[in-house]
Amino acid sequence: MTGRQDQRLEEQAAVDVRYARLDALRAQTAARLAQVRRVGPSGSPQNRSERDAFATLYEDRLAQLDAVEQRLTFGRLDLVDGATRYVGRIGLTDDEHTSLLTDWRAPAAQAFYRATAAQPDGVVRRRHLVTRGRTVTGLEDEVLDLASLDDRTDATTLSGEGALLAALAAGRTGRMGDIVATIQAEQDAIIRSPLAGALVVQGGPGTGKTAVALHRAAYLLYAHRRTLERSGVLLLGPSRTFLRYIDQVLPSLGETGVVTATVAELVPGIVADGTEPDAVAEVKGRAMMADIVARAVRQRQRVPAEPREISVDGRVVTVLPNDVSEAMAKARRSAKPHNLARVVFVREMLARLATQYVAGLGYPVPAEDRADIVEELRTTREVRIALNLAWMPLTPQRLVEDLLTRPVRLAAAAPQLSARDRALLTRTAGEPWTPADVPLLDEAAELLGEDDQAERVQAAQDVRRRADELDYARTVLSSSGAGGGLVSAEVLAERFAGSGSSLTTAERAAADRSWTYGHVVVDEAQELSAMEWRMVLRRCPTRSLTVVGDVAQTSAPGGVRHWATALDRVLRGSWRLSELTVNYRTPAAVAQAAGQVAVAAGLPVGPLTSAREVPGALGVLTTEDLVAGTVAAATAAVAGLPAQDGAGRVAVIVPPARHAEVEAALRDSSAGDQLGAPGSRSPLDARLAVLAPRSAKGLEFDVVVLVEPCEMAGADLYVAMTRPTQSLRVVTTGVLPAGFPDLGG
Repeated sequence: MTGRQDQRLEEQAAVDVRYARLDALRAQTAARLAQVRRVGPSGSPQNRSERDAFATLYEDRLAQLDAVEQRLTFGRLDLVDGATRYVGRIGLTDDEHTSLLTDWRAPAAQAFYRATAAQPDGVVRRRHLVTRGRTVTGLEDEVLDLASLDDRTDATTLSGEGALLAALAAGRTGRMGDIVATIQAEQDAIIRSPLAGALVVQGGPGTGKTAVALHRAAYLLYAHRRTLERSGVLLLGPSRTFLRYIDQVLPSLGETGVVTATVAELVPGIVADGTEPDAVAEVKGRAMMADIVARAVRQRQRVPAEPREISVDGRVVTVLPNDVSEAMAKARRSAKPHNLARVVFVREMLARLATQYVAGLGYPVPAEDRADIVEELRTTREVRIALNLAWMPLTPQRLVEDLLTRPVRLAAAAPQLSARDRALLTRTAGEPWTPADVPLLDEAAELLGEDDQAERVQAAQDVRRRADELDYARTVLSSSGAGGGLVSAEVLAERFAGSGSSLTTAERAAADRSWTYGHVVVDEAQELSAMEWRMVLRRCPTRSLTVVGDVAQTSAPGGVRHWATALDRVLRGSWRLSELTVNYRTPAAVAQAAGQVAVAAGLPVGPLTSAREVPGALGVLTTEDLVAGTVAAATAAVAGLPAQDGAGRVAVIVPPARHAEVEAALRDSSAGDQLGAPGSRSPLDARLAVLAPRSAKGLEFDVVVLVEPCEMAGADLYVAMTRPTQSLRVVTTGVLPAGFPDLGG
């Protein structure tokens, strides 16, 4: 024990050195940031731009240094050549540029995750440093080369899986933790897979798919910084709750610039908070909807049935169907989106109408006067109406709203849909957008392009804003007495306009629908419909993707049942598959029961091995009063959580129809104070949460109380059963789903 204590003290000293360097870098970066900020909004535009760039650089660096506080140093490699290499969250060097800490993503750290006794890769010993705050609390050693082992190592204390099992057994906190200290070899191979192409990561519940995806994003940003720093990385999750659950992982790995969103948030300005039946969402998600939207756009380009005479300044011009048809053909040949091609159409029609107007004058018109005639025609109300009727400028919202609220338009655009399907799609005007509407809106936006009229409105707003800034600047100069020609109102207004903070790549990308990313990570990808895949791939023309999911957990009506079926159509075979087969999260008894239920339901469950046994992990409570039984089970589960640090989470997963009743009963019980406030931002902030199965997707809890599982569909039930890290408590009135094991009463 004395030898082990000496080793811990030695490692504590090493950890202290690295934290001291971290503190020094923080202080240095903070001082530089303060110096830049003291300069203030002055100087030339170039100077201001440089100042803002430096300020952003130092702010990002300070955020990175602050985020890696926990478990800064977690590993050590003792090498055959006698060298010692410490592995941590970021790379650190001293003032002489001597390495103190190797970034976990660096090639030099790869052996920490992949070296084995069969292939030690030059490693004698791999050591995990277990820390709490800045204090070393334990050491876990793996000797990989016994022949090179020296007297410093106490071989009787080896427990290579200790750090991993300790992490798995720790109480949940409502936020996902990183696995950087315990990445396993099969996970590391996926994380470090090449950037090019689409990588599909298939894995059952608890295999660490999400953690692997997040660590892969961090690794790619490290290994391909120049490629990705300008275009950015997009991470898509199934829900805002899920994204909040994982939001601390990437910063803790030293990365703060990844854009996170749900698929329903990919069109800026669209709030998709409406709901609809699964059958409606399934129709909207079909690949044929792209053709339907395209046809709806084309049908807004209409040749009039007969000529229309218009009086312009006392002279008559005629909008002829043949002229309209020829102008449309020319506009379509431009291959521009609808609203941009409309500019070509209008220009051609005005030219034809101007030719008519000039012919009616009976004398030649100079070129400079002809431009005045074109402008007169353009501003004539009747001409504008006639051209708009032929080629209407549209917004995506207007197009999709008209398509779904006017049965005549829908029937014309969607002849391939059955009458039943068209009836499902039809709704009343003004209803909120749903997540399934967003791909339709994105498709429409791509086909329509930006409305040039909207650009003119924006330009006019810019002019008015500039005038307001000048007025404000003159007021400032007048009230401060700063006249005399030292500074003009125009210069002061420019300073006001330039004093705001510059946007990061992530912020600019999130605000721009047409932004294309260098890499896209899609978690719970099995839930995406064909239309959602189109929307995702539109944002990644390089097809550099990490696609993460489990086809056995598909619950969305238009989701993926087989990867090849979904991806061959959009990626044309240019994707590769990696599988994760070890369940680290779910206790063996629970995982086995969930697997049996999934097989009985006909789900495509792959091979899965559980990493650990937890005694008493699975239990069933049969009760006549389902609500009272649920309250009792949840209360007991909360009471059994660890008391320290607020760790430990319990989820009561209920069929949607029972959600309100169960939550109300829990609020009235002694466990009610453990629930979050009604309508709280996230159920993860409280120690007790009541969730529907789909809301629990991607999340994990210490204990899950599963209510009346027979009322849940196959994939939803499989998801619900595989959320716990410690135990699953089933509450039922007596009937269990097919495949559920007999627990002997």
